[in-house]
Amino acid sequence: MHRYVSKVDFSPAPLPEPLQCGRFKLTFERPLVMGILNITPDSFSDGGQYAMRGDALRQAERMLLDGADIIDIGGESTRPGAPPVPLDEELERVIPLVEQLRAANVPLSIDTYKPEVMRHALSAGADLINDIWGFRMPGAIDAVRDSNCGLCVMHMLGEPQTMQLGEPVYDDVIGEVRQFLEERVSALTQAGVARARISVDPGFGFGKAVIEHNYTLLAHLRDTAPRANPPYPILAGMSRKSMVGAVIGRPAPERVAGSIAAAVCAAERGAAILRVHDVAQTVDALKVWAAMRDAAISRPQART
Repeated sequence: MHRYVSKVDFSPAPLPEPLQCGRFKLTFERPLVMGILNITPDSFSDGGQYAMRGDALRQAERMLLDGADIIDIGGESTRPGAPPVPLDEELERVIPLVEQLRAANVPLSIDTYKPEVMRHALSAGADLINDIWGFRMPGAIDAVRDSNCGLCVMHMLGEPQTMQLGEPVYDDVIGEVRQFLEERVSALTQAGVARARISVDPGFGFGKAVIEHNYTLLAHLRDTAPRANPPYPILAGMSRKSMVGAVIGRPAPERVAGSIAAAVCAAERGAAILRVHDVAQTVDALKVWAAMRDAAISRPQART
């Protein structure tokens, strides 16, 4: 009788190039945890909880104490169907918070697609621009080109107001996401943006079939990024999203465990940055995963 033993390859994948991120240079010996700070009344999971500046500052402090490596500040909800926020309103939400958090000595990311918000945020001290539109808005590349900030280029099919109204269609979701990201990265580098400033995001939940497309992208996460050596850092943002809810059958605030499982799966598949709501729980889970990975890598090979 033959006994089947599955083989799991825990050999480390090539590390991404360090990411130049404003005041910081980020390295990826382990996945970094990006804490989500939504200062909006209508975000899908925590809308309204941190809309007041004092509450937002306290939440940022909690996330840093819990081990967040980056704080991602968003002044406009980009959930499916979310209405756009006027420029002045987004600036009023975001810029004072950037100014107050700059002294925390942590990379500050701004989740925006508006070039004017990018410019003001960079002047206020932001270190990274996280753009769901992949710097396609007129003036977006000009707004970031001459700074030293990091950039996250995300794939999105459609736009937030309509992207999930019908069933998104792809012939090859992995290849099409990768091609889009390659084109956007090329547009940035041709405009003079250094490669070392660029990271990429396959855009979980942004114009994707809830289970079919999202989990295909997660299973083949490394293949979604532009082909390069060393690879571009990949940001994975699945925290509390519908792709998790569809599997576990729970509303957004109760998707913590499922979100942590998704984060660990992404870490296993090469994610460099994990964008999450639940920082402490994700940090703990990644420590356990890293201990297992290190033990698997360091075990001497058995003699045959």
